Amino acid sequence: MNAAITSSQRRALRALSIAYFVQATGALSVAGSLPAISAAWQLTDAQSARLLSIFGLTFALAAPLVQVIFGHLRRRQLVLTGIGLFGLGAFAFALSPAYGALVASRILMGVGAGFIGPVLVALGSELVHEQQRGRAIGMVLLGVSMASLAGIPLAAWIAGMWGAKALFLLVGLVSLLSGLNVLLTVPDESVGSRIRLTEMAGVLSEGKYLTAFLVVFFITSGVYSFYSFIAPLIRDTYAGGTHAVSAALAVLGVAGVLGNLWVTRAATRFTSEKLLLTGMILLITDTALIALLPKALGVLLAALVFWAFATDLLWPSQQRRIVELSSTRHRGIALALTSAFMFGGIGFGSAVASWIYPVAGFYGLAGMSVAFIVLALVSLQLSEKLRKPVATAEPCQSEA
Repeated sequence: MNAAITSSQRRALRALSIAYFVQATGALSVAGSLPAISAAWQLTDAQSARLLSIFGLTFALAAPLVQVIFGHLRRRQLVLTGIGLFGLGAFAFALSPAYGALVASRILMGVGAGFIGPVLVALGSELVHEQQRGRAIGMVLLGVSMASLAGIPLAAWIAGMWGAKALFLLVGLVSLLSGLNVLLTVPDESVGSRIRLTEMAGVLSEGKYLTAFLVVFFITSGVYSFYSFIAPLIRDTYAGGTHAVSAALAVLGVAGVLGNLWVTRAATRFTSEKLLLTGMILLITDTALIALLPKALGVLLAALVFWAFATDLLWPSQQRRIVELSSTRHRGIALALTSAFMFGGIGFGSAVASWIYPVAGFYGLAGMSVAFIVLALVSLQLSEKLRKPVATAEPCQSEA
């Protein structure tokens, strides 16, 4: 049987990747555009950062609930619904008159993303033969890497040049165009399965799953407690402006894509656990070095290369580990919950950052980031212990 990916399948996978690119850029552009958002609506940086938290926490709740309420519908229909809600939320953000409307628009974007994120990977994997599923998933997830490489730095530059309102009008327009691309190129053949709340609760109650989800929760909390304030950090600690922020985000994107490409090759030689462990140790070490090294912009950019490489080592490895850990029946639920815990971590980490930064500044954020990654390491060790089945029962010993 010819298992090669056909040209029509490539177009469909590319459309899904673009949809992921738009969602990731629109979701995370708040971090790089913090000063522009604060200026447009006369907000503090902490208030602007909470808009990232609100999106993340909304996504964390919406992703599993969408699977429970709408999971039985066709997956393309879910993606298109999510893109529509996400695009409308972006338009509403740009036109918001006050902070309350900004919050509501980010909630709408978070709900839309809850329809998109968990479904894209499953939809992409079902478009191709089983032998090509790993490659198809990689092609879809490339959109997230490209958002880091080009989307988020470009968003920061647009916000700096033309303002945050122009940025989110553009996000809304591109979202709707990406939905049209999906409609025209992705076949409407993938049908989901209805998931019951009791079944989801059953997955969460299993120690091997819960600890695995906590790994991604603490990783994203650690990464985004630092990343969400990258623009204010560069402004306040490194005396950098809009171009410096865009340069830093571009460095993060390039190094992140290199990390993604490397982990794709390394996955054939190393277990997901070893790659996760390597990435977390590198992230802890590099964050500590950023705190200790001289506060020069060139030094920061060099350190961010390793920081981004480490983070992009973690995301694919975590997804792979969840797939390996879960049964076929629970795989869809597990991936949805992984996305929920991931964005819950983004929301929690950026919320903590919005409280810590005004009080403890740069060093407070660095310390908090390291603490969260240490908790992720502990969760990984617990998950590994709970994952391993008991091979043989120990013989009973008589009590003395």
